[in-house]
Amino acid sequence: MTFWIVSGAFALISALWIGWTLLRPRVDSEGPDALDLPVYRDQLKAVEKDLARGVVAEDEAERLRTEIKRRILEADKAGGAETRVAPRALSFGVAALGGVAVIGGAFLIYEAIGAPGYGDQPLSKRLADAEQARRDRPSQAEYEANIPPSPTPEIDPQYAELIEKLREAVVERPEELEGWVLLARNEAQLGNLPAAHTAQAKVIELKGDGATSQDYTSYAAMLIQAAGGVVSQEADRALNGALELDPKNPIARYYAGLMHLQTGRPDQAFAFWEPLLREGPPSAPWIPIIRARLESVAYMAGMLDYQLPPEAAMGANPHGAGGPSIEEMEAAQDMSEEDRQDMIQGMVDQLGRRMAEEGGPPSDWAKLIRAHGVLGNTERAGLIWSEAQRTFSSEADLAPIRQAAAFAGVEEVGPNGAGPSDEDIKAAAEMSPEDRETMIRSMVEQLGDRLATEGGPPRDWARMISSLGVLGEQDWAAAIWGEAQERFTDPEHLAIVREAAVAIGLEPAQ
Repeated sequence: MTFWIVSGAFALISALWIGWTLLRPRVDSEGPDALDLPVYRDQLKAVEKDLARGVVAEDEAERLRTEIKRRILEADKAGGAETRVAPRALSFGVAALGGVAVIGGAFLIYEAIGAPGYGDQPLSKRLADAEQARRDRPSQAEYEANIPPSPTPEIDPQYAELIEKLREAVVERPEELEGWVLLARNEAQLGNLPAAHTAQAKVIELKGDGATSQDYTSYAAMLIQAAGGVVSQEADRALNGALELDPKNPIARYYAGLMHLQTGRPDQAFAFWEPLLREGPPSAPWIPIIRARLESVAYMAGMLDYQLPPEAAMGANPHGAGGPSIEEMEAAQDMSEEDRQDMIQGMVDQLGRRMAEEGGPPSDWAKLIRAHGVLGNTERAGLIWSEAQRTFSSEADLAPIRQAAAFAGVEEVGPNGAGPSDEDIKAAAEMSPEDRETMIRSMVEQLGDRLATEGGPPRDWARMISSLGVLGEQDWAAAIWGEAQERFTDPEHLAIVREAAVAIGLEPAQ
């Protein structure tokens, strides 16, 4: 109220000042010419005195009198002219309009760009208020009390009976960790989130120092979902526990940013979310959520010129084929480590089936190899890498798949189980001549059959030529080199095969 009184008083004073300026009476009614008449009269008297003292001659005195009288006539004429003054009513009208414009305009401008009803908000006060809001948040129980009850899902009676037995079992054997793990997962699947996070809290308690960052993240996710998407004090502590064990945990970092946004610290939310957006990967389920909100978060944090980084190229499905959706990510938080691995394995198998039936771009091959590498399926990752080498002939296509193969530790796997890799050829050099020839000839024949029927990428042709060189089959190698020159029109592809031909003496070095 004090603000309005002070600002209103200043606006009124400004309006009165404008009105007084317009309406005040004129002090002097005579113009500057009228003020000159006494001076001219004094000058005439001075001429007469000078003539009497003999200072000037008669003819000079007459000339001076004539000039001074001319000036007196001009001044008298100007002073008699009518002075035009604005009508009084018009002055009052202009003053009134000026006052209204000043007072009304000030209030309209403040209404548009000000914050009526808010006090001064210096940075120190806003930071203190945000910290206070974080400390004074309602508890998890208070948040849950305000959530309307959700309808009870229809479940299979046998499943319901098993869940009830599981609930009784953990009460009878409260120190059995596996029971609490199963209960937390199944309660979450049933939508009983309060019961789920209670069970997950028991899991963390039983694990003690052995609790993982993922355990805390799952607990926090259950709490947040149970509170309707709000990060309570309990969820905040769970996130802190997750980040202490793994500062790079992306889901914990996402929820930590959400917590800061909810408690009035958009600058801290930006500090959590912006690196997450840049780190990716683009298929991560939290990326579209952050991208949709980060510009407004930056604006609230005072970064008015912030621009989102360019969005990475993705297919029609932003999560990639078989990639996890946001709902799947949230569901994964409520699972045990074993079930989460099963879920990921299921999605990977789904992607593998789709690629087997429909094929896919190099990015899908790379994603599948990486996924198998994460799951520890090294043998499967090697088979897919071998198939990719047979499928793609362009080095540009193979480059991202090769990186994924290096990540999974299978980069050295050859393009075909029957075909020799570089390591096979090196190992053969250490064998007895008979054994080496037998091994290499067998693999070469199989590789030759495949190249004749199916073709293959340039590296397969290069390996074939290198193997024939070891066997001393120069004529056969020359025939393969000649066929490769007809098959590969791309100079880059042909250069790969030429390197092998040069190595065994079929082509001169360039």
